[in-house]
Amino acid sequence: MAVTQAIPITRHPYADGSYKRMLIDGQWIDAASGKRFETHNPATGELLASVAEGDVEDINRAVAAARRAFEGPWSKVKPYERQGLLLKLADLVEKHFEELSQLDTMDMGAPISRTRGNRLRVLGMLRYYAGQATALHGETIENSLPGDIFSYTLKEPVGVVGAIIPWNGPLAATVWKIGPAIATGCTVVLKPAEEAPLTSLRLAELCMEAGVPPGVVNVVPGYGETAGAALASHPDVDKVAFTGSHVTGQSIIRASAGNLKRVSLELGGKSPDIVFADADLDAAVPGAAMAVFANSGQICSAGTRLFVEEKVYDEFVGRVAEFGKKLQVGNGLDPGTQIGPLVSQQQMDRVAGYLDIGQKEGAKAVAGGSRLTEGALSKGFFVQPTVFANVQDNMRIAQEEIFGPVISAISFKDTDELVKRANATTFGLGSGVWTTNVSKAHQVAKALRAGSVWVNCYQAMDPAVPFGGYKMSGYGRESGKQHVEEYLNVKAVWIKTA
Repeated sequence: MAVTQAIPITRHPYADGSYKRMLIDGQWIDAASGKRFETHNPATGELLASVAEGDVEDINRAVAAARRAFEGPWSKVKPYERQGLLLKLADLVEKHFEELSQLDTMDMGAPISRTRGNRLRVLGMLRYYAGQATALHGETIENSLPGDIFSYTLKEPVGVVGAIIPWNGPLAATVWKIGPAIATGCTVVLKPAEEAPLTSLRLAELCMEAGVPPGVVNVVPGYGETAGAALASHPDVDKVAFTGSHVTGQSIIRASAGNLKRVSLELGGKSPDIVFADADLDAAVPGAAMAVFANSGQICSAGTRLFVEEKVYDEFVGRVAEFGKKLQVGNGLDPGTQIGPLVSQQQMDRVAGYLDIGQKEGAKAVAGGSRLTEGALSKGFFVQPTVFANVQDNMRIAQEEIFGPVISAISFKDTDELVKRANATTFGLGSGVWTTNVSKAHQVAKALRAGSVWVNCYQAMDPAVPFGGYKMSGYGRESGKQHVEEYLNVKAVWIKTA
């Protein structure tokens, strides 16, 4: 493992230590309580900004603004106009993409190579949703009732959407929530993660510049137990779209019962990544490694349970360990950095705890296994890319989501037994299969209980392809036409014509 050199911190135009307000009804305002919180660069500890801290009263104001817009001027805006707004926003995001990439990197730590690499996906999502805005339609249905009765369906926006996003990819997560809301004619109140709120606020500025009307997009930073909980339980919110932990997802479901609001959940995972002996190991080594080490393991669908066929287990795990040791760890603003910091002290403590648990359970750390504190890394939340060998299925590191750069490598012999073991988890978000046998790839892909199966690749994403989970990984889909449907109601209309 290598450490990148310290680099001078260049002030970002939106992360200059100044105060950032929340956006409600087209106005940048203080929290009703006057409270603020700070956001810091996880690589250096540097103060990036102080941010208005929203709570129940601010959520009430934002929801009221979203309701007024939804039932007022926004309801008259035609699909072509909504499409135009999204295309204008896409152009502005493209124009400011470098600034937004740097902001993501500074606020949550991801390497700049990664945040820059999200360009195609982010712009693609905005333009995909723009296309969907003019493709929404019901259908005529021939019914079997006697007489002349005409029946058809209408697709209508669900209403006010409460969107709650995590900190592990702020720009993409924000677009993933507001894009379909605008496309379908909904309005949205977005609560960004308190660990990384700045990109969402900057994107809200671009929404206003694009001409999105007041009240259609509102952004209320704050903490989950206050602002987030108020949004999830609000009686005038028609839908909650949440990305985060399964524990919080369960709380949101309970909170939604008051008005039976619609809920879509993209939650955590403990995804199996399966390497057969007949795989192209030269491709599978970096593929399996970066299925976990990318974004410092802070990806819900990371392939953290690495199942390797017994006959190549030692060789393959050793090669993955060596790959991890050579990765450049450092400040995400350095173009040479491949692994940045974890997002916060809380996340650092969580991951470090699992490193101890793994070793106490009898797993062997063949790479990494500890925090990095030397030199320029001493002020940040850095963990070595870690590979645990000799992992058993019942170990906590093989069952619980760590959300850090930690691979649990598990040996298998038989394919049927493997599928049962791979599915023996409460989660079902992602999964991977590495093999040169096409029949085997189809067989295992069909048998895995997960929302995505990547064969001879991992973490491939496209705006047109749905993403979501089985079991405790949530329900509903994001991306694809299925995502847009999550923001629509279906109304049946019956007309007796004679």
